[in-house]
Amino acid sequence: MPHATPLIATVVAGIVIAFIFGAVAQRLRMPPLVGYLLAGVVIGPFTPGYVADQPLANELAELGIILLMFGVGLHFSVRNLMEVRRVAVPGALVQILVATLLGAGLASFFGWSIGAGIVFGLALSVASTVVLLRALQERRLLDTDRGRIAVGWLIVEDLVMVLALVLIPAFASGGGDPMALLGTIALTIGKVAVFVAVMLLGGRRFVPWLLHLIAHSGSRELFRLAVLAIALGVAFGAAMLFGVSFALGAFFAGMVLAETPLSHRAAEETLPLRDAFAVLFFVSVGMLFNPSILIEHTLPVLAALAIVLVGKSIAAFGIVRAFGRDRRTALTIAASLAQIGEFSFILATFGAELDLLPRDGRDLILAAAILSILLNPLLFNLIDRFGRRSQEAAPIGGAPAMPAAGHIVLVGHGRVGARVASRLLEAGERLTLVEVEDRHEGLPEAATIVLGNAANPATLARTGLTDARMLFVSIPAGYEAGQVIEQARAINPALHIVARAHSDEEVEAMAQRGASCTFMGEAEIARRMVDEALVGIR
Repeated sequence: MPHATPLIATVVAGIVIAFIFGAVAQRLRMPPLVGYLLAGVVIGPFTPGYVADQPLANELAELGIILLMFGVGLHFSVRNLMEVRRVAVPGALVQILVATLLGAGLASFFGWSIGAGIVFGLALSVASTVVLLRALQERRLLDTDRGRIAVGWLIVEDLVMVLALVLIPAFASGGGDPMALLGTIALTIGKVAVFVAVMLLGGRRFVPWLLHLIAHSGSRELFRLAVLAIALGVAFGAAMLFGVSFALGAFFAGMVLAETPLSHRAAEETLPLRDAFAVLFFVSVGMLFNPSILIEHTLPVLAALAIVLVGKSIAAFGIVRAFGRDRRTALTIAASLAQIGEFSFILATFGAELDLLPRDGRDLILAAAILSILLNPLLFNLIDRFGRRSQEAAPIGGAPAMPAAGHIVLVGHGRVGARVASRLLEAGERLTLVEVEDRHEGLPEAATIVLGNAANPATLARTGLTDARMLFVSIPAGYEAGQVIEQARAINPALHIVARAHSDEEVEAMAQRGASCTFMGEAEIARRMVDEALVGIR
């Protein structure tokens, strides 16, 4: 290949193989992140065949870290954290402390240094944002009380890891002299304080002004470029001028941007590039992993995995219960945190570069991450089964436990579903409502409530769908809605099914799955606008 260069070959191999393995992982109902890591293992130096350029992959990973941290800052929400602060803040801090102590104890058993033990323990303590959000979204828990606590917990963990990324280099350069260590930490904190002051005082004024100026120009391309320039420029400037990490600079760039009215548009415009470089970051991490550790150091791998799956889960479960939350909430939080991901990789890479963490430590972290991500869906499935056993189609507000024949089934009680339910009940219809979360204050008392995920056949069976006249599917998740429609059509071939969609492709997919009619928001708004305008003219 005369025109091939190491950079092009590394990027192409990384993205193409990551796509293949990610698609296979998705097909097997595993997070695509697992596929990306395995793609890195395939093109890494520890497996036969093509080997990508490791130094170039590491530099691409740095860009991935910058954009990942920028995304974390962009989605940082003080309001969401404040809503669940009484549980999430102390809970996350105690859980991090417990996991770090367990990891440091295991590292001490291996004969590693104190610094290596701290980095190792911290890496095992923090959950993956990607994996957690995906698990909550699949089960429609993101907007529930349990989901908000889990997300708030994760925000606290991310903030602690950002602080750790600041202090670890100082700890590494301080050596064994306690006074030198304290001096280095003080100097580092001073530099960070100056950088934070510059960002909060100057950045809060300059960044919104610049984005509004570019937005009013009407150029979508220039707006996207401005957001990327802010993310990369602030990260690079923070490292060059203040001596802080790229990661911290990118995080504050995202956090400042998150306070502007254009934050949602900025997140949408940069998402494809952030995703692409995040994939390359995970591939580069996979390249560092030596699969032989699974055979040569089986017991250490299992010990590290036990800290992630058992130690963290027990700590989280106990903390949530201690704050008076119910068992299902505690189990959900425990399962949500029983995995490690992005920050763990960043800490492992960081620690290895600073000679704080031995290579075996990095491999143990990567092995624990891959295995915990693979096993995490199984933990959620166990919780789902436990929840289904404890959730019968119980009455709320005197509604009958089992629906009568000729009733209407409604899946989802969100912004659309609540309006559908209200209109059906006003019309005197017998309504059976399927919701994943028991929220007594928001669900209509005149309806029969079935708690559970409607995509699960057992939940649909409890709705009496064989005797129903009609099914409304109002949930926003297109893939899950398609599953509900397909299963409902198999249960009752004569059922009239009404669904919602967000695109023409979803409308077509719903029809193929068995929907009788599908409504798309944009199409209905356009039709209503034209109808109203024509009535006014006539």
